[in-house]
Amino acid sequence: MRKRLRTLRVGERAYTWRATIGQVAGDGVDRHRCVRVRAWGAGKNGRALEADLLSKAVSVGWTPAATDGSYPEPADVRFLIGCALALGWDPGVLGGIFRLTEEHGVELPGFLLTDRVRDPGAPDPSARVIRANDR
Repeated sequence: MRKRLRTLRVGERAYTWRATIGQVAGDGVDRHRCVRVRAWGAGKNGRALEADLLSKAVSVGWTPAATDGSYPEPADVRFLIGCALALGWDPGVLGGIFRLTEEHGVELPGFLLTDRVRDPGAPDPSARVIRANDR
C-alpha cells in the first residue's frame, strides 16, 4: 500500500508529514484508534518528529476503534510541530527521532498523546479517554 505524504508550512519551513492509522489496547477488552503522525522538516534524512495520537472519540459497539473515524487535520499537525519546536526539536539535525510523549502534556481537540503503543505499562487509554471527555 502506498503511503500518502502531505506538506504544510510552519513559518519559513515546509514540512512533510504522514499519519498511519492503528489501534491501541486498553486494560480491558477495549481497543482505541491510535494515529501515528510523523513529520520531517529537512527531508527524510533530517530528525523526524513522531507522535502517537489517541482518539478521544467515544464510539458505540464492542470496541471504540471499530467505529472511530478520527484523523488529524493539518491544523493538528501544525500544532504538534509548533509544540515540538518549542520543546527543542531541531528538524535540521541528521537522523534520529524526536518523540512527543504523554509527559509533554500536549492535547489536541480530538486527541491525546499516548505512550501505550511503545510501552504496555503506560496509563490505560480507556481511562484517559473517559477523563478527557468528562472535562
